[in-house]
This record gives sequence, structure tokens and C-alpha cells, in this order.
Amino acid sequence: MTVSPVSRRDRKKAATRQAIADAALRLFLERGYDQVGIRDIADAADVSTATVFKHFSGKEALVFDQDEDRESELIAVVRQRPAGQSILEALRQHVLDTWPLIDGHPQAAEFTNLIDSTPVLRAYADRMWTRYTDSLSTAIADEIGVDHNDLACVALARFVLDIPAVARGRQDRRAAVETVFDILTHGWEPSSKPQTS
Repeated sequence: MTVSPVSRRDRKKAATRQAIADAALRLFLERGYDQVGIRDIADAADVSTATVFKHFSGKEALVFDQDEDRESELIAVVRQRPAGQSILEALRQHVLDTWPLIDGHPQAAEFTNLIDSTPVLRAYADRMWTRYTDSLSTAIADEIGVDHNDLACVALARFVLDIPAVARGRQDRRAAVETVFDILTHGWEPSSKPQTS
């Protein structure tokens, strides 16, 4: 399959969009979300406010600028996985390939703090994760031929999406991700307690 090259116009649009998102995040981290307006972001990115709104629906979307790409990636992981690879293995590989890069970003802690300390961003993030859960569970349901509201598919999607948060703060985060996926794959068994003499 031949992939069409991205046109110069599309590259320029993508570069402008990224410049706007980068300027917005820098300002939000420096001044705080509520202290930054769309005009400030437009000036910092050297574009008009109309250009900002051409690329983003509002201030919250500027913080989560890769939202739609991440949602599309999740669906593609399930629908375009290699023949013979299980849904859980495809999702495991996706989390292991992408999450350490995100979590290891130099601004990851500041970004998380920005969201946690800003109620409107927390609410936006919750709505985004709900949408991701719906999209991922629908893709899983389609793959196995069950109704879109199948509880097992919804639960699996939610658990997978929460794995990075569960693993965050663990000494060996990769091992934590693997452990949670092992539980999802094989079921939970209690850890054996050390014997006391």
C-alpha cells in the first residue's frame, strides 16, 4: 500500500497548529491556566486569534492538543493489529511503546500538576477519557462481534486506559504495566504472603 506524501500545505498547517499548542502550554505553565487568554496565546505564536480558533475549539483543547490523534491510535491498535495478535497483546504493546515517552517527558510532572490544579481541565480530561473508553470499547466490541454496550468490553477499555495512572510512581513502571496486563490476560490471584515461623 502506498501512502500519499503529506502536502506542503498540510505540513505548514501542522507546524502552525503545533506552534500554537507549544506557545499555549508554555504560557499556561508559566502563568497558570486562568491567567492566560487566547489573545496572549495568539501573540506568543505570532498568529491571529482567528487562526487559533481555526485549529482549536477553545482553551482546554490547547492543553490536550493530541487528543484526537491519541483516540485514533487506540482504535487503530485494535482494528489494525497483526493477524494472530490478540487485542490485549496489541494494547499491551501500544501502552509499552507510547506511555514511557509521555511519562518521561521533562514537563510531564508540570503538565499533570496543571491539570490536577485546574478544575476546568480536570473536567475536560474526564470527558476525554470517557470518550476514549467509549471509542476503545466500541472497537473491541466490533472485533469480537458483540453489542457496543457489552460490559466486558467497556470494563476492559477502562482498565487499559487507567494502566498508566496505576503504574505511575512505581519504581519499575514497565514491570507494573506488564503486571496489570498479565492480570487482565490471566485473571487475578492473590500474592502469597511470606511464611511466619
